[in-house]
Amino acid sequence: MISPPPTLRPSTWTPAIRMGLSIAAATGLYGISFGALAVAAGLTVGQAMALSLLMFTGGSQFAFIGVIAGGGAGSAALGAAALLGVRNAVYGMQMNAMVAPTGWRKAVAAQLTIDESAATAAGQMASDEQRRGFWTAGVGVFVLWNLFTLLGAVLGDALGDPRRWGLDGAAVAAFLALLWPRLNQREPVALAVLCGVATALAVPLLPPGLPILLAAVAGAAWGWWVRSPDAPSARGEGAP
Repeated sequence: MISPPPTLRPSTWTPAIRMGLSIAAATGLYGISFGALAVAAGLTVGQAMALSLLMFTGGSQFAFIGVIAGGGAGSAALGAAALLGVRNAVYGMQMNAMVAPTGWRKAVAAQLTIDESAATAAGQMASDEQRRGFWTAGVGVFVLWNLFTLLGAVLGDALGDPRRWGLDGAAVAAFLALLWPRLNQREPVALAVLCGVATALAVPLLPPGLPILLAAVAGAAWGWWVRSPDAPSARGEGAP
């Protein structure tokens, strides 16, 4: 039996759509924090909105205003933002094969390829659910992130420290919700622990933003090693 296509009625929404909307709501709220911090760092409302509309990747945006707030040059801010944005290029290759956008959708998909849309799509098993998850999370985060960036920038100092409202933890909670169902085997748990330890050790030593890149490198090295012909599991040496 073929299920009818989803509509605007919530009763027709698939698990990928519901997950994408949940992630979009949690991440979008975090935009208030970025808008308020961007204005506090000296940017105008228009400049904060330009970052959210054009750069549209939270980690890079926070790295940019972090350098500016610390008195750094614009070139240094762009360099830090670009370094953190490299991961989206890796996501892009994966999403291009998974979502297979065509025509004008390819450019839109490139702009919407972020942590949340890539994670939501990768969390689905069926190809049509992967596409629904990607577009729902991508469009949802883009719209809400920009709306709440504007709200946070306009409210500015009147809002006070965004951490008082717990908004700095919204994105973290969203990622934990995505990660938790995957921790059902020993290997994903071990990989999560490895990346967490690498990040925790690097936080006191590296500038903000770089510890998460170090964790990504550790995860990639793990993936390369377990698939190597020399890995014990591939040769059956690791079997109990």
